[in-house]
Amino acid sequence: MFTQTTFKSAWWLRNSHLQTIYPALLRKAPNPPDYRRERLTTPDHDFIDIDYCGTGNQPLIILLHGLTGSSQSGYIKGLQLALFKQGLRSAALNFRGCSGQSNNRARCYHSGETEDIHFLYQTLRQLEPDTPIGAVGFSLGGNVLLKWLGEQGQNLNLFAAVAVSVPLLLGICATKLDNGFSKSYRSNLLKELKTYMHNKLGHLESIGHTKDAMRIKELGDLSTIRSFWQYDDRVVAKLHGFKDVHDYYNRASSRQYLKSIAIPTLLIQAIDDPFMTSEVLPDLNEISPQVQLEFTPHGGHVGFISGRIPFRPQYWLEQRIPEFLLKYADL
Repeated sequence: MFTQTTFKSAWWLRNSHLQTIYPALLRKAPNPPDYRRERLTTPDHDFIDIDYCGTGNQPLIILLHGLTGSSQSGYIKGLQLALFKQGLRSAALNFRGCSGQSNNRARCYHSGETEDIHFLYQTLRQLEPDTPIGAVGFSLGGNVLLKWLGEQGQNLNLFAAVAVSVPLLLGICATKLDNGFSKSYRSNLLKELKTYMHNKLGHLESIGHTKDAMRIKELGDLSTIRSFWQYDDRVVAKLHGFKDVHDYYNRASSRQYLKSIAIPTLLIQAIDDPFMTSEVLPDLNEISPQVQLEFTPHGGHVGFISGRIPFRPQYWLEQRIPEFLLKYADL
């Protein structure tokens, strides 16, 4: 169903690019209280780092960041603090190689990679079988979350989930980033991804993982890549068993999974998101009864900044997400 939104864009950040760029460049979110990191060894003998906020037996929220982000991204740290104030603990998953240290395998993370969130979920369930658990994902992390929820269907013991600014159809989003001012986002993201791969290669060589290092070398010179179509074809598809970029986009796009989601899930999308077009937005006949759609006219990409006074932003997501979760949490 459609949910009427309460978001009102700040008049001084009405433009979608300002909504997107302002928090990315100017926000300095404080460190959440009661904070600790835990490293988990994955089934394939790699690792993922989880940053927790809060201790005790309160409900626990899994958080998933976006492309080239981490648990240190402002929207993650800000939400962890907001959840903490509402009596909710959180566990922010750093996708492989995103925690400040390269991971120990050639494999990376991508928009359809759901093994690590499922591994984290199973680990948490073993540790805390009775704790209410929810999940929130942003951008790429939102796509991973929705795909995982749809894949698992009735098999998950979660009370609620929220996904924000999700590239629901990856091919359309990749093409959008090839046009107009959106090309600047593409350039910055690709630069960071190339650095990520360069650092990974050096790390694999330094720890003697020559077979994994060779897989990275066989990708060729990544400096010539100029679009996500090229990057996802050359890097993501080859490293993760897809036939090509079309196979990756077809299998990893999350919109096809919305019909199978079995827990209360809120999908928040800005219609003016510069990372996508309105073509990616689902119709009611594409979603399960458990999915609620909240589309806002403005908000940019993971922006959603309100507030009347210039340079005194109010981050609406940090009100809206806890509000939705608390409606279903067993407090």
